[in-house]
Amino acid sequence: MSEHRATVHWHRQGTEFTHKEYTRDHLWKFEKGNEVKASSAPQYFGNEELVDPERAFVAALSSCHMLTFLALAARDGFVIDEYSDAAVGIMERNEEKRIAITRVVLHPNISWGSEPPSQEQLDALHEKAHKHCFIANSVTTAVEIAPPT
Repeated sequence: MSEHRATVHWHRQGTEFTHKEYTRDHLWKFEKGNEVKASSAPQYFGNEELVDPERAFVAALSSCHMLTFLALAARDGFVIDEYSDAAVGIMERNEEKRIAITRVVLHPNISWGSEPPSQEQLDALHEKAHKHCFIANSVTTAVEIAPPT
């Protein structure tokens, strides 16, 4: 159906190549010249000022859910003025005892520009968004929608 490409590039930058010393900073390059500076998570000797793969994974799941949700809401005649999500990925040991992001909890906050859906309709929209989210369909991580606070 489609291909999605990324180039990931790292170089030593003159640092010592020992476990704690080499730089984890690298570059993600995408089509049309988009670039993202990345590193490993700070607890793995990464640069805390750069995005790490774990946070990018959580953001990708959240973004995909949001985009799918927006499409479904628009299709159903609802108007959304703003959507934000403070998504949280939980990293722990999985059933195979390997460290993984086992759950991502989405905390969507939606401002409606029309009459909002009922709770039942809202739950159905989130369920359909999850079912049709390309990223969620590509991973084994559980994705949960937290109730509004």
